Amino acid sequence: MTAQLKGTWNAAAFFEKLTATNRLALAEGFTFCRVSGLEGFEEAVAQMQNTAAFVCVSDVADGYTDLNNTPRTRRIKTVFFAMRHAAEDMEARAECMATMRELFRQFATRLILEKVRLEQNCIYLDPRISFNEIGRYFFSGAAGAYFTIAVDCFTDLRYCKEEWVTGD
Repeated sequence: MTAQLKGTWNAAAFFEKLTATNRLALAEGFTFCRVSGLEGFEEAVAQMQNTAAFVCVSDVADGYTDLNNTPRTRRIKTVFFAMRHAAEDMEARAECMATMRELFRQFATRLILEKVRLEQNCIYLDPRISFNEIGRYFFSGAAGAYFTIAVDCFTDLRYCKEEWVTGD
């Protein structure tokens, strides 16, 4: 039986497991890390000089709460990829981008399975996942890309007077 997720999904743990168990990620030496936004991602790439490739999940999430009909909260998680290559070698950069595109495709195959599991717990992944390549000058000697995943969870917005000092 599937464990109850209680309206949450641990994207970092999910992508950490994918990175550790995917043959392409292992063959290309991808290392998993947690970061805080694009600035944290750039900092991780800069600090890990001996690492050739990265999968990083941001611990910050954009989102909103929808008050209509079935109240839900949407959180948008960002997953970054980066691969080092010889600086100014555009052919090597193109090879890195092709590898990251393929890794994204392979991760998406697991996201389809995860989507079904999450829906059993009233957590919904938006079927549109945007994949973006970071421009040539993202970081000298590194190609980068990222994708975002929107996750919707039911939000209990029933008024509870016990949560308030006054009963108004």
